[in-house]
Amino acid sequence: MRIALKHIARTFALGAALLAFGHAPAQAAAKIQRVISPGGIEAWLVQDATVPLVAMQFAFRGGSAQDPADKPGVAQLMADNLDEGAGDLDSNAYHERLERRAIQMNFTVTRDTIRGSLRMLKDNRDEAFDLLRLALTAPRFDAEPLERVRAQTMSILRRESVTPGSIASNKFFAAGFPNHPYAHAPRGTQESIPAISADDLRAYRKKVFARDGLSIAVVGDIDADALGKLLDATFGALPAKGDLTPVPDVTLATGDSRIFVPLDVPQTNILFGGPSIKRDDPDFMAAYIVNHIIGGGSLSSRLYHEVREKRGLVYSISTSLWWMDKTSIFLGSTATRADRASETVDRTSAELKRIADEGPTQQELDEAKSYLKGSQMVALDSSTKFAGALLQYQIDKLGIDYLDRRPAIIDAVTLSDAKRVAKKIWSHQLLTVSVGRPPAEASTPKPIKN
Repeated sequence: MRIALKHIARTFALGAALLAFGHAPAQAAAKIQRVISPGGIEAWLVQDATVPLVAMQFAFRGGSAQDPADKPGVAQLMADNLDEGAGDLDSNAYHERLERRAIQMNFTVTRDTIRGSLRMLKDNRDEAFDLLRLALTAPRFDAEPLERVRAQTMSILRRESVTPGSIASNKFFAAGFPNHPYAHAPRGTQESIPAISADDLRAYRKKVFARDGLSIAVVGDIDADALGKLLDATFGALPAKGDLTPVPDVTLATGDSRIFVPLDVPQTNILFGGPSIKRDDPDFMAAYIVNHIIGGGSLSSRLYHEVREKRGLVYSISTSLWWMDKTSIFLGSTATRADRASETVDRTSAELKRIADEGPTQQELDEAKSYLKGSQMVALDSSTKFAGALLQYQIDKLGIDYLDRRPAIIDAVTLSDAKRVAKKIWSHQLLTVSVGRPPAEASTPKPIKN
């Protein structure tokens, strides 16, 4: 499918070109510069000439929360069509330019942002930025590629309609945020996608692509002066201000609700969660550390020990904190046998209640701090990942020196902080969505087909 595979050729070409220059540089000692273009466009830059590569990550405020209420999926469909022809270049000509220069260009949609990624060899940067300029300011939205991308989107939606994880996610957000834009899946629905027109895409682009909602991070072989000129040339023609529809604050609705969706699959998928605290809350880092202790991807987490190792209910289980512009939640997922799904939810709820009542131990806190301090730079092992982290720090308004301050922020969290936050977040009732076979049906052997 072109929507999933159209970047493979240029990705392979860029990777092959970079083999001659070695691996991505370490970023631990990187100096982050605030670049202001002559036209007033801001970007954070890490200049690194270790390899002749430039990676840029950028985002516009808006996302799927700005979709028309009756047409979810407009943002995603627009993003999928941005590189399907722009200016004087039709879809084939545009892709030929990208692939000839091994330029990687991608667009993604979250509930709050439209994000873009641009990566190219240094020698191709002028052409890469110009192609991005065309995509942002003069997308064509021609009928043939639009219908092709629409068909591919419908195929994805049909597949997701029978995929347990997708079903669980859609049900969770729909139940947790009723009558709110966050309830809608960013990709839209099988009912909404056919109704979206090229004019809908143009209208969305016009109201969201503006300089006041723009954040940019760049890592690679480029200096501040050259970057400033490229920023003006690429983004300078966009409107100064967007026309975003206000989105209200919202709290995840739980009510100890357990939702079951029948689906004939080997294992029952379970998604669970509850309200959390926003990214700008002074207690956020304490919450982040406690989440790691509970189920943050570590084999030593409480849920992993209690639900998998001790009781053998699941193969894996994990939790994470999700923060958005208008809400914040904790979210966990696992999968198990249908006849043990209810027990799995019960044990998970009990373990979350235990940490809410008792909090973590000093040893758990110390070990989590050590892990989180050491893992950060290991995770930023490429220019694209590093640029992505810098972009997120901007969106979250953490300050250009956040990477330097982060270890001290972690160290400052005390055991009393962790216990207070654990009670604040994990004492909430859970919203759970289970997708799988009913327990009675699961215990009945299926007939063997010849």
